Amino acid sequence: MEEGNHSVVTEFILLGLTDRPELQVPLFVLFLLIYVITVVGNGGMTLLITTEPRLHTPMYFFLRNLSFCDLCYSTVIAPVMLQNFLTSKKSISYTACTVQIFLFITFTDTECLLLAAMAYDRFVAISNPLLYKVIMSRGRCNQLVAACYAGGLVDAVMLTSFTFQLSFCRSNIIDYICCDIPPLLALSCSDTHTNEILMFVSMCCISLSSIVIILVSYVCIITTILRMHSAEGRRKAFSTCACHLITVVMLHGTLLFIYFRPISSYSLTTDKVASVFYTAVIPVLNPLIYSLRNTEVKHALNKAFCEYFFSKS
Repeated sequence: MEEGNHSVVTEFILLGLTDRPELQVPLFVLFLLIYVITVVGNGGMTLLITTEPRLHTPMYFFLRNLSFCDLCYSTVIAPVMLQNFLTSKKSISYTACTVQIFLFITFTDTECLLLAAMAYDRFVAISNPLLYKVIMSRGRCNQLVAACYAGGLVDAVMLTSFTFQLSFCRSNIIDYICCDIPPLLALSCSDTHTNEILMFVSMCCISLSSIVIILVSYVCIITTILRMHSAEGRRKAFSTCACHLITVVMLHGTLLFIYFRPISSYSLTTDKVASVFYTAVIPVLNPLIYSLRNTEVKHALNKAFCEYFFSKS
């Protein structure tokens, strides 16, 4: 073993969800199906919002970026996980592990911040409808989205660089579905106190700050909705906000459970289930939530299908 900040580890072994051979193929089929639906759903949502002029509004601009992030961070995890279901040597190189963690943090952090931006957008739309187009101009929306991606990128650089300065001299076996910071810290023979503090600070800056913005926005939104005289207006406002709140609860709840606690309380079995939820389930559910509960999206989908089939006839 070499001395210094880096170990001689050149690859990690990902044990995945289970080591039972009879479950590998069924799990491969299941997660392949989930991934295909994720790609079709989020890719379709991104394409639909891009090509449909009626959806060129701030809300759908943020939703398009949310779908793009879902597609990206699912693609960072799913191909490696699917490959490991069918191979006996479930390895990932040191470099690939680094890249996987970096990209995953970038896109999950960006999604957290996008959810906060979407809450602010809904607050402006419901509380200040007459000034909505002025406040949420194209330039303002671009700035908000750029800030979300920048925040995710900065956090990913910090956490990834500090994680891979550690030495991994105990083992290179990760009993997890992907490379992630908590299982790597558990493997390290270095002092991980600084890394745990950084991860705590990261969660405060990204996830908790996003939750605070969302909560404040929705307190103001609910207050405004309850003052509305029109029952139809209240119903439409609540319906629009419900989709966003479902996504917020699913993503932030899972991330806080996994990352906002000491490494000493890390549980392999429980955290594996949680990791499957936010890496595979959430990306496939988001487009369904926003499409099935959104009248404008359903109308745009019907229009797109009608135009496609009539052009073929």
